[in-house]
Amino acid sequence: MFQVVPAIQRRVPGHQSGYSWATRLEARRRRQLRAGRFTMLWPFGALEKRRRAFAELFTNPNFPPSWPYTASDFERLDESPDELFYTQPRFVTHIDDDAIAALKSFYGETLRDGTDLLDLCSSWISHLPEQYRPRQVVGLGLNDLELKKNTRLDRWVVQNLNENPVFPFADDSFDYVTCVVSVDYLTKPLQVFREIRRVLRPGGMAIIAQSNRCFMQKVIAIWLSTNDLEHAYIIGSYFHYAGGFENLLARDISRGRGDPMFVVTATKQRT
Repeated sequence: MFQVVPAIQRRVPGHQSGYSWATRLEARRRRQLRAGRFTMLWPFGALEKRRRAFAELFTNPNFPPSWPYTASDFERLDESPDELFYTQPRFVTHIDDDAIAALKSFYGETLRDGTDLLDLCSSWISHLPEQYRPRQVVGLGLNDLELKKNTRLDRWVVQNLNENPVFPFADDSFDYVTCVVSVDYLTKPLQVFREIRRVLRPGGMAIIAQSNRCFMQKVIAIWLSTNDLEHAYIIGSYFHYAGGFENLLARDISRGRGDPMFVVTATKQRT
């Protein structure tokens, strides 16, 4: 049986927590999860306990032998074209200052200078630390005005991954692929994660950073009936079923106040 950590409510335009809407989902989704698809306990208590749970998540993940998701898991309240929803630029931060600082600190520890980085589902800000000196940063997002304002991008592409999950980049083009608080909007995650593998260089790293904030209308259904630890497990399963990844890790980088923040990382196999 699941225990869910309540999200911290904050007035960000259009944003709500997955938890605040979870009780409105049909009971069927919860029964499916409790029946054994992803059954794990959420640890309440100290931040260290939470961090330990994330660190141990993929020690023995026991992924099902085949893709366990159904089409209904990727349904959304608003199934209209994403281009309509994202027509108006949103020059807001989708996570609070503590979560941003935590992510920047993680990037600072992880990213090497002189590298090529692809920022998926990019926007007007990429949260890259000022000291990071890449060779190039390429953005792929849905709103041209937001991407134009992102000073860290050397170039960008406007593309709806839910309509066309094929990246317009050559094989082995990037050392890093990042995706910040957006994986929960992907309706074709398996195809997207296979593309992440394709465009990464051997040994390159994918970094999926996630919190519990979301645009309720566009988040996938399974996300709203699961908690942060389960979200990390779902992301890890995307890497697993896409194939060709190793060193799968989850890490909670929350600072103990404000919005939670965790990352799931994997590297492309060298052979």
